[in-house]
Amino acid sequence: MNDILSLKGHFNQHNNTGRGGIPKLPSGETVTAGHLQSLIDDLERMYQQWNNNSILNKALIAAYYRKVAAKSNRIQGFFSLHKENPADSIVGAKFAPGPKHIIIYFVSLDALKFSISVAKSVKKIVEDEFDNAINDVTFNNSKSFTQIDFKKKYNISKTKFQQYIVDADYLERFDVEAGSIPENQEAIVTLYDTGDPIENLLSRIGVKVSSAQLLDRNTVRLDQNDVALLNIRAPYLIAMATEDLNQLAPSSFTHVDEDLLVTIQDPTNEPTVGVIDTFFDSSVYFHKWVDFHSMIDSNISIDSDDYRHGTEVTSIIVDGPTLNPQYDDGCGRFRVRHFGVATAKGFSSFSVIQSIKEIVASNPDIHVWNLSLGSKDEVNQNFISAEAAVLDQIQFDRNVIFVISGTNRTPYSKSKRIGTPADSINSVVVNAVDISKKPASYSRNGIVLSFFTKPDIAYYGGDQNQALRAVSPNGEVYVEGTSFAAPWITRKLAYMIEVLGLSREVAKALLIDSAIGWDKKPSHQQLALIGNGVVPVRIEDVLHTSDDEIKFVLEGTSEAYDTYTYDIPVPIVAKRQPFVAKATLCYFPRCSRNQGVDYTNTELDIYFGRIDNSAHIKSINENVQSDDTLQHLQEVDARRQFRKWDNVKHISEILKANPRAKKVYDNPMWALSLKTKERLNNRDGVGIHFGVVITLKEIDGVNRIQDFIQQASLKGWLVNRISVKNRIQVYEEGQNTIHLE
Repeated sequence: MNDILSLKGHFNQHNNTGRGGIPKLPSGETVTAGHLQSLIDDLERMYQQWNNNSILNKALIAAYYRKVAAKSNRIQGFFSLHKENPADSIVGAKFAPGPKHIIIYFVSLDALKFSISVAKSVKKIVEDEFDNAINDVTFNNSKSFTQIDFKKKYNISKTKFQQYIVDADYLERFDVEAGSIPENQEAIVTLYDTGDPIENLLSRIGVKVSSAQLLDRNTVRLDQNDVALLNIRAPYLIAMATEDLNQLAPSSFTHVDEDLLVTIQDPTNEPTVGVIDTFFDSSVYFHKWVDFHSMIDSNISIDSDDYRHGTEVTSIIVDGPTLNPQYDDGCGRFRVRHFGVATAKGFSSFSVIQSIKEIVASNPDIHVWNLSLGSKDEVNQNFISAEAAVLDQIQFDRNVIFVISGTNRTPYSKSKRIGTPADSINSVVVNAVDISKKPASYSRNGIVLSFFTKPDIAYYGGDQNQALRAVSPNGEVYVEGTSFAAPWITRKLAYMIEVLGLSREVAKALLIDSAIGWDKKPSHQQLALIGNGVVPVRIEDVLHTSDDEIKFVLEGTSEAYDTYTYDIPVPIVAKRQPFVAKATLCYFPRCSRNQGVDYTNTELDIYFGRIDNSAHIKSINENVQSDDTLQHLQEVDARRQFRKWDNVKHISEILKANPRAKKVYDNPMWALSLKTKERLNNRDGVGIHFGVVITLKEIDGVNRIQDFIQQASLKGWLVNRISVKNRIQVYEEGQNTIHLE
């Protein structure tokens, strides 16, 4: 087995020098005067409706696009008054069947009135100059406009005309997208961001709220009566809503309590993991390893069932290998700081969110958190849950990582989507498999917002053929569920981060990479149930690779549009490079829940491969997103093929039966480039840290790691082996108390 290598060196940073070109119509497209008139009719109706509205002084307008719209294909002309950018007016986004985008804009009445006026002029030009229709051939030919006096005859600029035509081509219609909340329940409600304090906005419809009810500037907890009022008086304000009181997803299905004859020594310098769950019972044999804190109001009654789930989860984190020798991961034992935030009966999402924010802020020494609580209800397909959004924000703000169970259904019941907070994008979400690595019978389906791969990975959670052993307040129990798969992954991440000193980005990338082989891409159904694959049992199999592979990690920080290195040496044999390659990228972006399906703010677009004789990177996945010379790539294809906007990306060459060595170009080095792209123009990607795991597989089975180390050192890389033995020694020495005389 080869050690995994860590390469440390300098990444170059380069700003984007490209500028947006003149508007173009896609091939084969035609815009008619009739379609323009239909859009004008929609906007005039919108103007009349919002001009008579007493709650808002601006207009909430839904633009219905013909397809999933890239940032560059969204409205450029409509809703722009003076030099305003319409993208700055976006307050929400949804998917309609297709899929198609529905994007919500909050615009001034002046901008709306101006858009109607300009659209009428654009329609007039199409009627007079282009016989009621303009196609892509005519529109994209600059000579088509040389004889038109746009300013004097039609009182608009040529650029404005071009923008409106392209906008109209991508748009189906405009309307008001009214939300609703199921009544007779308390709910966590997010309103569109109108710039007005939510207390003022709600007071205009007769709903009074206190600061204690606010989750953030646009999200509030409302009781049943206030929900009814909002539904009646201003449903158009509702961006998203979820029930506040959640029943816990079923977590274990076989309980046979037995006496447990297990002992454990007292803890010493073992690392500490955070657990957020139901209560912990201090009578169990490993109680000295657990520091328990109750976060529930003392007036709430607690019974024996409220101690069961939390105790079972923590037993696996502390002493899982003793209880389940077949799953001994080699990570040892962990201390746990356990916080009880829910009872077995269910939980208030609002209360749990507030507790989690307080817990993480008050315990900055803990970097890995296990959250095996999940809702019985399914996540929404058009927005991220409030709980998950808070977890994502915490992970952007702080150097922590959450491991979350994928939630369960009753075995063999109807298929069901995962429950909150398993829709957290920055967290590691874990589903369960049985002993044969097939999805467990209680698995729920992922894929979040129709695109993000959740769960991230799968692990053994027990099933009918072989349940897991855990410890409950009454002794030994046999359990099944994603709640008990997640703690094993928590152990591995804590080992890599706390003991080996790896960054969370590199640790997450290594974990996911270890679950992905050289096989063909998994099907949609596989991704929905086991994510990127099943993680190996032994930590050595995560941190080592086979003798015919060179695996190394790189990490850095994006400070500009292009973060790159052109100095990755790949050994040359007989003037060829006999390798196939793969790479896994992880980063933790800022997310915006109020943007709906367009949730992640930052995209790191990865390119890795040889440098051809034109100084271009021949990326191993044939990525062409940033090649301006090629035909525009459809947004839905960019998301499907290249994981655009996903914060975990895996790219790989296919390992064929008879692979061939690669041609060596004039520059024999390989390159890695990350292109940073922003969705909201807020520079959220500046300073974002990333981790990349790269694997080179020698096609003839030869071990060439020494050649690689030598060449990398000559190119200025500081090469270190991620040696478990050496890292443990460093960790133990760092935990020793030094007494100064």
